[in-house]
Amino acid sequence: MTDSWERARSVLEAAGIPPDRLAHVGPLGGGTYNTVEELRLTDGGHYVLKVAPTAPGLSHEIRLLSAEAEFCRGAARAEVPAPRVVALDGQWLLMTVCPGDPWNGSLEPAEQAELRRELGGQVARLHRVTGPGFGYPSGVFGPLAPDWRTAFTAMFDALLADARSHGAWLPRPVDEVAAVARAAYDALDEVTVARLVHFDLWPGNILVDRAGAKPGIGGLIDGERMFWGDPLADFVSLALLGDIKKDEPFLEGYRGAGGHAAFDPSARLRLALYRAYLYLIMLIETIPRAYGADHDRWLRETVAPELLAALDEIESAGVS
Repeated sequence: MTDSWERARSVLEAAGIPPDRLAHVGPLGGGTYNTVEELRLTDGGHYVLKVAPTAPGLSHEIRLLSAEAEFCRGAARAEVPAPRVVALDGQWLLMTVCPGDPWNGSLEPAEQAELRRELGGQVARLHRVTGPGFGYPSGVFGPLAPDWRTAFTAMFDALLADARSHGAWLPRPVDEVAAVARAAYDALDEVTVARLVHFDLWPGNILVDRAGAKPGIGGLIDGERMFWGDPLADFVSLALLGDIKKDEPFLEGYRGAGGHAAFDPSARLRLALYRAYLYLIMLIETIPRAYGADHDRWLRETVAPELLAALDEIESAGVS
């Protein structure tokens, strides 16, 4: 195993930063896939280093650091607070640090509502950023697709193939899940512009900065799951295990910044598809990551019912 200090010095040198300025290397919590470390320099420099794992994961978990760099560049274009890329290699990514700590339950209701409005505006700005095609920018499934249906069905099919190959437990058989999803694929044709989707905006990836007179969003982090696609997909993690339609402050901020959030029948079908996709990831990834019995129990008791609800919603729509 490479020593963290040795690796950090090597990364700094590759980034054009004198490695002898390194004063501190320490792990950063919260990540569940990459190794994440904090680097502090004697001149006050402060960075985050992400290192890709060597163990295999799910099919789409290849070259994720290149996707995170793509997200950071997109966020910079949108003027949304997020890490900025300092240097990127195939196995590591060096970024600037955003102020704040992960969103937690310590906020007062009024503070939380105001932050959700602010977050809504930032996500709307992210969704103005367009890409050259649809799908994961890593190229894990080949070149970006010319349409969203082609890209998303490839993503969904690959995930179900992972379920089969890993022998993952699902609350319905894989073939049934595939058949239900296919019934809603026509709704994907409504999406004609590939937009930046973070797809992992749960509270742990939203930093709250308390340095000012009132709390503010310090940064949107961990953009490694990003893809070019339907911005509606971001609403799943933004209301993880919940319903974004009930988050009035967020939607107020999102719409106020020009974001389109109408929940017509087509949009509801697509949202059900994206909920199914994320909850499938959560249920399947536990196999290669070996989270343990307690986490597996939580998945079966909490996440599996949400997957079933998404599939039931598609079926109840009576699409064919």
